Amino acid sequence: MRHFLTLKDFTPEELKQLIDRAIELKRMHKAGEVYEPLKNKVLAMIFDKSSTRTRVSFEAGMVQFGGGAIFLSPNDTQLGRGEPVEDSSRVISSMVDMVMIRTFDHNMVERFADYSSVPVINALTDDYHPCQLLADMQTYVEHRGSIEGKTVTWVGDGNNMCHSYINAADRFGFNLNIATPEGYEPRADIVAEADAEIALFNDVASAVKGSDLIVTDVWASMGQEEEQKKRETAFADFQVDSSVMALANDGALFMHCLPAHRGEEVSAEVMDNPESIVWDEAENRLHAQKALVEFLHLNR
Repeated sequence: MRHFLTLKDFTPEELKQLIDRAIELKRMHKAGEVYEPLKNKVLAMIFDKSSTRTRVSFEAGMVQFGGGAIFLSPNDTQLGRGEPVEDSSRVISSMVDMVMIRTFDHNMVERFADYSSVPVINALTDDYHPCQLLADMQTYVEHRGSIEGKTVTWVGDGNNMCHSYINAADRFGFNLNIATPEGYEPRADIVAEADAEIALFNDVASAVKGSDLIVTDVWASMGQEEEQKKRETAFADFQVDSSVMALANDGALFMHCLPAHRGEEVSAEVMDNPESIVWDEAENRLHAQKALVEFLHLNR
């Protein structure tokens, strides 16, 4: 049984194949072609964390593929009332064709996958956000071609997005600079396990020089709201603004997984500049995940 819990569940060749397929599925969608490989198939969508892009992209993708999706919040299942993950996995997977989970604890997704009889997709945990990286890689390829050998700089918190960028550097072959305040670095074990050129910085200027892509995220993720004021102080010098973008290579692009807080992690000037490709990046969640769902369906 194939699952997609981190980018490392797929080989570099499979991931490149997914990106190519996502671009083709996008072309087909824009051309109005009807393609329904998942006719009468059902995706269960388990949400412990709220979302805009994740829910709309997966649900719309299943409809476009001829299937359907069931939205399940903690109030809608016995998971929210303490039923063991293993029991819920056995039951839910017996009734649907695929399961998508967006939650806090990465271990919960791993346990669910261990007992599932259908493919499981990690749609975000506190440790990883691999689906977003599929969209990011698709977007870069569409605008600049292959990302292999390029330099990407992550600015901000060493969070789940940062961890998935580390995995992406391993799988897609780019160099990764990570600029974080002291004490907010990514997990050392994830860095150590990556077969990639990764450099850690505690200042932005040194990290972004020579970069082809600059990426950031909110300073306080879901579940960290009580740390907002503390983080605003710690991250005060880690905003991506026009002066930061000017230090990167000519033609460098900017990405953000959204939602963005203009005036905090990114300036409005950068966010709304043509070098920002965040709207293509957001739309590509739909196309990249359709490629992923199709792949998992065909490779069960």
